[in-house]
Amino acid sequence: MCGIVGIIGKTDVAQRLFDGLKRLEYRGYDSAGICTIENGKLERRRAEGKLDNLARELEANPLHGITGIAHTRWATHGAPTVGNAHPHIVGSVALVHNGIIENFKPLRDELIAEGRNFESETDTEVVGHLVAREVERGASPQDAVASVLPRLTGAFAIAFLFRDYPDLLIAARMGAPLTVGYGDGENYLGSDALAVAPWTQRIAYLDEGDWAVVRRESIEIFDRDNRPAQRDIVESGASSAPVEKGNYAHYMQKEIFEQPIVVAQTLQSYIRRFEGELALPTGDLDLARVNRVTIVACGTSYYAGLVAKYWIEQFARVPVDIDVASEFRYRDPILEPGGLALFISQSGETADTLAALRHAKSQRQTIAVVVNVATSSMAREADLLLPTHAGPEIGVASTKAFTCQLAVLAALAANLACARGEIGEPDEKSIVADLQQAPAALNAASTHLRPANCSLYVTSG
Repeated sequence: MCGIVGIIGKTDVAQRLFDGLKRLEYRGYDSAGICTIENGKLERRRAEGKLDNLARELEANPLHGITGIAHTRWATHGAPTVGNAHPHIVGSVALVHNGIIENFKPLRDELIAEGRNFESETDTEVVGHLVAREVERGASPQDAVASVLPRLTGAFAIAFLFRDYPDLLIAARMGAPLTVGYGDGENYLGSDALAVAPWTQRIAYLDEGDWAVVRRESIEIFDRDNRPAQRDIVESGASSAPVEKGNYAHYMQKEIFEQPIVVAQTLQSYIRRFEGELALPTGDLDLARVNRVTIVACGTSYYAGLVAKYWIEQFARVPVDIDVASEFRYRDPILEPGGLALFISQSGETADTLAALRHAKSQRQTIAVVVNVATSSMAREADLLLPTHAGPEIGVASTKAFTCQLAVLAALAANLACARGEIGEPDEKSIVADLQQAPAALNAASTHLRPANCSLYVTSG
């Protein structure tokens, strides 16, 4: 799940672009790069592996320029090499890209037949050539992007930088998240609110098919039909504080030992400890009327869903189907009226899960989501938002996000059982008491593994 950062700034932006990438490390990546406009040229630095390697490259060969784009890549088309790392440069155009261009092969063949040469194995470079070709034919950057986007099939977020337009970034979103940030005399792009949080809390989320023309003093947003669109500017609420390892050897170790705290924080939203009651924020949703639950997720979130299936069927006596998100639409499941479709995702932006959510929504299912990012695409499209409070998870192998998901899913299963009359008040109080003990149990289980000089202890209170 790659990361994008873009800045049209007042001073050199390379260090800030790098800092933005650091904030996106939780997405996982295997190469990284930055491109700026410097003295009328596109200047680029790229490196394989961790951002430390890019930092050394920038120290040896500093980048200047007040407009730039940056990227962390998780390799799909082509190995994780410097040559395949983003940003890509084609003529006067530089670009970064998250997602997959599914029809890149026929587009690449078309461009090769015209005599255009490719320097990478990526699907991304095809988009660069298409836009560069339009610019070379005399189109403005805005018209070039507008003419190319309808030719692309797949899920993607793309940011463009144009050598001859130092006060311009253009970004597009189709099936992958992208935000624009509003600053004071400078503006921003980011894969999510966290990327731009140190510079602004005022952001707008691009809707599906949107593309944006970002200048120093303005941001114009257009929909998929190239009509001007208004998107709400909201306060992101994302923390601008850097995520540090502290005294831990690595982020994963830190996140393992954060589990007692974050599970306690998460459970505070779903139980009333003094009353011994469950407190799911159901709003207008009548859980008693739910006659079937469909759970959809990927990876570790899918494993959390398997546990939830057991709990919901065991305690609420509601039948549960569970699917891997990438297979859900293609199975074309029968979704009956009155069903609850439950989607689980750490980021709330997992492309397959988001596509499955939209399919279920088109089938008139009530949509519930368990996510760690309350401003994510899934969160914004849900009827019932069930956030975890795990905080940023940098480690690729999920730890605290998984246990927080289980905490929320246990509360959901118990609430559903109460609503349907499958358990009474004594059982509800017993479940609440057990959930309150979970943080202490996690703490006790990990005490003997805790590194020296680290004090991260909580009690069940």
